[in-house]
Amino acid sequence: MGAFFILLFVLAALLLGGLYLAGLRNAAKAAAAAPKIGQETATRGGSIHWVESGPAEGRPVLCLHGLSGNLRHFTYALTPLLSDEFRVIAIDRPGCGYSRRRGAEDAPLPEQARMIADFLDREGVERPLVVGHSLGGALALTLALDHPDKVSGLALLAPATMPVEEVPPMFKALTVQSPGLRAFLGHTLIGALAPLKAEETTRAVFAPETPPADFDAKAGGILAVTPRGYIVSSEDLVHGAGGAEALAARYATELRAPGGVLYGAADAVISPERHGRGFTKTAPSLRYEEIEGAGHMLPILWPERCAAFIRAIARETAENAAPQGASEATPAQ
Repeated sequence: MGAFFILLFVLAALLLGGLYLAGLRNAAKAAAAAPKIGQETATRGGSIHWVESGPAEGRPVLCLHGLSGNLRHFTYALTPLLSDEFRVIAIDRPGCGYSRRRGAEDAPLPEQARMIADFLDREGVERPLVVGHSLGGALALTLALDHPDKVSGLALLAPATMPVEEVPPMFKALTVQSPGLRAFLGHTLIGALAPLKAEETTRAVFAPETPPADFDAKAGGILAVTPRGYIVSSEDLVHGAGGAEALAARYATELRAPGGVLYGAADAVISPERHGRGFTKTAPSLRYEEIEGAGHMLPILWPERCAAFIRAIARETAENAAPQGASEATPAQ
């Protein structure tokens, strides 16, 4: 009997070791396919990886991606359409892509907003127009509420704005509450096998539209199906999106940033009615627009329409923009 249990232990160790090594191979493959392309700025509690394009003297536009995303969701097609006029800054949210954070304690949206406000100070970026997609929309709203002096306006693309009544099926595997179990799954079972489900998950996120063939590399989709990608996304869903109720309670009385919300009418991930039309009824400083037939991944599949929307919001909020050349970068501490 003792020999039997020893054999089981050895087999389990071999299995887990194999899964761990497969996860490492997946991470290396992802890093090779979608490498770091920007610069990194230290912040309190981590760092922000970012890229910029456009004239340095242009009005800054800050782009915040959604759950399981990275800055390539914007550089894929949208930022080139804006960089003739604006200083466009796309970042990896804290912990995502090639940005860093301490761990789950920095996953709540107020902590992510704090790190981004610190980044803006250190890089001397004054009062950007903030573009937020999906969970990045919730983060943009948190930044506007907690640091109103940092934001000149909001252009929200399919934003998550209200408490989620039910987690979409493609994100169910992320709803792990235990940090230990999350790390174990990320470095073994899910970290190794996630690439096998990646195509199915990507189709579900893009539904009813079709994802582009180069989504994995050019848009960085491959970075989500790594051990670290899973762990950070799970932290974001549990501790970040989980704070939506407290966020929603502040809209009517505290949200002053002007701007708008753009949704795809056929969004299969987040309800346009609840998170779009319903939200703007509680946030009178924001207006609502909709694209007939569009799904959730607007920055990738509808870049021209998004660019036109952002330009319109920029014109409407021009008086809130900081004077050009008003400040110098704050040295990192």
